[in-house]
Amino acid sequence: MQVQVDIEFDQLIKIVKTLPSAKLRQLKVEIENEAKKAKSNIDLRSLLLHGPVATKKQIETIENNRKAINQWRAK
Repeated sequence: MQVQVDIEFDQLIKIVKTLPSAKLRQLKVEIENEAKKAKSNIDLRSLLLHGPVATKKQIETIENNRKAINQWRAK
């Protein structure tokens, strides 16, 4: 079962301010963890989109190595 509640930002701030200090610290840790995950995903995406690309010669070398390994395995 899932319940969705629409809370305005001001109401959310009031709720957060009424939290005990232990729960407030726990909330802060959770928010920071989510921010780190989001940043991590952005960094990975950026790396994949703008990362190094193999040259045609490097791809040929990789293909030749794969063929040699497959022949070696077949023996």
